[in-house]
Amino acid sequence: MTDSIAKRVLLVTGLSGAGKSTALNTLEDIGWETVDNFPLRLVEGLLNTPPSSPRGVNDLPLALGFDSRTRGFEPEKLIETMKRLQQTQGYLISTLFLDCAGGELERRYAETRRRHPLALDRPAKEGIALERNLLEPFRRWADYVIDTSSLTPNDLQREIRQDFSLDEAAATTITITSFGFSRGLPNNIDLLFDVRFLANPFWDPDLKHMTGLDQEVAEYIGKDPAYPEAIDKILDMLKFLLPRYQQAGKAYVNIGIGCTGGRHRSVHVAERLSKDLLAAGFSPNVLHRNLASRPMEALESMKNLNGNRGI
Repeated sequence: MTDSIAKRVLLVTGLSGAGKSTALNTLEDIGWETVDNFPLRLVEGLLNTPPSSPRGVNDLPLALGFDSRTRGFEPEKLIETMKRLQQTQGYLISTLFLDCAGGELERRYAETRRRHPLALDRPAKEGIALERNLLEPFRRWADYVIDTSSLTPNDLQREIRQDFSLDEAAATTITITSFGFSRGLPNNIDLLFDVRFLANPFWDPDLKHMTGLDQEVAEYIGKDPAYPEAIDKILDMLKFLLPRYQQAGKAYVNIGIGCTGGRHRSVHVAERLSKDLLAAGFSPNVLHRNLASRPMEALESMKNLNGNRGI
């Protein structure tokens, strides 16, 4: 194995209750292959097993989770094995240790009513002390130590993403969907904006059979006095929220823009916001759910927010 294609391996361990499961789940979310509580005597064989698909140099990095409960738990022996593999086969092996204050671990076990794995018939305090002693070799050897005593699960997830992201340029997938309320709400919408307050081109005979993709319709909607301020406020909100969603590790953000029939106002506003967000450095996708739907006066005649047909 050459350095150019050396497989990256992260050993994830720490005190029970300190956040190992959260760390492994987050690593999996950001692209790592994860295995938890794998028998330690089989680790060398696992590392030498080729990927299930021919990914070549793009073979996923591997995160191995273990603790004092893992079969074959022998800290010194595992450390020596990892050192040998790193020296002889070029694996890029590092260790993440999740630590936590004893008092905080006791509180967590008391709140969840779980028993400590090393103190099934004794106070959790004793199991915590025993496990801390067993894992001390790994804590000394660890490349990364995260103390989770004062961290929430979200805090830990954020730190894992910052420290172990595989793609610094990875961005939240943003999708803007235009739709008609009269035809039902789309699924999985995170942010919903109702634009039925804007002037409705449907009631102009020349625009009725056009859509929000047509320039004439865009100009008609743009003449509404509320339009410029509404677009600015929606855009400001999205520019404020989207970076924070990405920082929190949200993979997908679905933005819904709704009008009555889903062919005019929502389509135009979705297109306008998409262009503005693109100019601001985002890469949104745009879907028009009801663009091809047949215009129906019965649907457009449904009362809107202010009870007027033409608004």
